Amino acid sequence: MIVLGIHTAGPACELALVSDQRRIGEVREDMIRGQDARLPDLVTGVLEDASLSLKDIDRFAVVTGPGSFTGIRVGVAFGRGLALATGKPCLGVTTLEAALPEGQQGSAIVALPAQKRPPDITFWAQTFRTGMPTDNAIELAADDLTTLLHEHPHMVYGDVAAVSPHLEGGSVHPATPSATRAAIYAVSLNPEERLARPTYARQPDAALPKPRPQ
Repeated sequence: MIVLGIHTAGPACELALVSDQRRIGEVREDMIRGQDARLPDLVTGVLEDASLSLKDIDRFAVVTGPGSFTGIRVGVAFGRGLALATGKPCLGVTTLEAALPEGQQGSAIVALPAQKRPPDITFWAQTFRTGMPTDNAIELAADDLTTLLHEHPHMVYGDVAAVSPHLEGGSVHPATPSATRAAIYAVSLNPEERLARPTYARQPDAALPKPRPQ
């Protein structure tokens, strides 16, 4: 099975080609915006380097967030467009799933920085058991993450520098989301259950206007 992974939910535009769970192509360009303009050329380039075409792709895997609001929307829309054009499935993989190392055993949590400026430090987090999620991706305040890990010990993966101060002496295994990991992770997923949709985890900041008093 050949999978094209797409990751635009972070500070880069990243693609990876995986065949039989082995990476055969990869490209990454750091950028915060403009992914929509670069994705077509990057896809063409990574396919040409691997001597493949879009018709050779069996499924697409898109990192759906949480992360950059614009990047998530661009990646999901682009992946679903490719799926529509080729008749192949496009599966969604959360940012936390795309960071979890292959072969993880037992209970684990992946935690990545969301809001980085004090006092409102928060983390994107998702728990797993033997590689499969046990809940949805959520946003946790730093104190809530500390409490969760104290009451329910897990093996912790994620941003070492950001997470370690909140573990009360526990250790963090480094983990970073990638298009390659998203593509490998998507191989075992059911396309009918994993249609790519944005995963925001955070409630929108905008609020509906309050009704005017009568």
